[in-house]
Amino acid sequence: MSLSRLIDDYLLGWVVLAVLLGVFVPSLRVVTQASTPILVVMVASTSLLLSVKDIRAVDRRILAGVLLAHLAMPLLAFAIATFLGVSSALTAGFVLLGAVTPELVSPTMTALAGGDVALSSVSLVAIGLLSVVYTPVSVTALIGSTVHVDVWRLVSELLVAVVLPMAIAILARSRYERVVTRYDDYYTSVASVMVVLIIGGVAAANAARLRDVSVLLLTVAAGALALNLLGYGLGWSAARLTDATPGERLAGTFAVGMRDFAVAAALVVAAGFPAAAALPAVCFGVVEMATSATLARLTRAR
Repeated sequence: MSLSRLIDDYLLGWVVLAVLLGVFVPSLRVVTQASTPILVVMVASTSLLLSVKDIRAVDRRILAGVLLAHLAMPLLAFAIATFLGVSSALTAGFVLLGAVTPELVSPTMTALAGGDVALSSVSLVAIGLLSVVYTPVSVTALIGSTVHVDVWRLVSELLVAVVLPMAIAILARSRYERVVTRYDDYYTSVASVMVVLIIGGVAAANAARLRDVSVLLLTVAAGALALNLLGYGLGWSAARLTDATPGERLAGTFAVGMRDFAVAAALVVAAGFPAAAALPAVCFGVVEMATSATLARLTRAR
């Protein structure tokens, strides 16, 4: 088995291992100091799989349905946090998790499930661009009165770490396709390594909270699971309402239900949120990797 397959096929195991290392080796929180360059590498490596031609080929009506479903995710996250009665910092973490881009490996999960990879990939790009405006607006509107939100810092981080590397990577593939496609088998693996790094660093920063298997931790984990499963349902329903094919419905399911926990966790650090705000992202990362892998296998088998 190649190194890239070892990384990609067992990503859930690497994520769990990274969380455990972070919990028991708190000094690994130093990784969070490099959250921005880690995000840049993660986003760029995934975006190198996309070209302008891929973006143009997607059904815009179905894409619009997926985008509308995404717009509801921070509201859903806020409702879940409010229902659970968690602190303002944790509520901020949930809302940020709902507002960020889809998980960068969602196109991979879509492919494993036999879905429409192009739609999943384009949804990732479109929501990434939308997030520059929508993430700070939704976070400020929903929790700005209880947690200080540095809007410019959040916007600049999204521009530098998400939008810019995404745009450069897509243009690079379109302009130098022959060179870029030579390494297609490795891009998702590079992104996966970055995911493991950032989730391990954030887990280390929250080591005390994660070691304390308390009602609070179980509550946050339950909230993460609820957001994940309801997101799947919302994405599937949005695509179904536009008469999408089964493959397109699967793409919508993963694009909305899978939140980029690594981006959310990194933004917590980069935007100056309380450290506790990263806890929903850490829990969500483990939850979504387990549910998406299970869903992909069940759907593929079916």
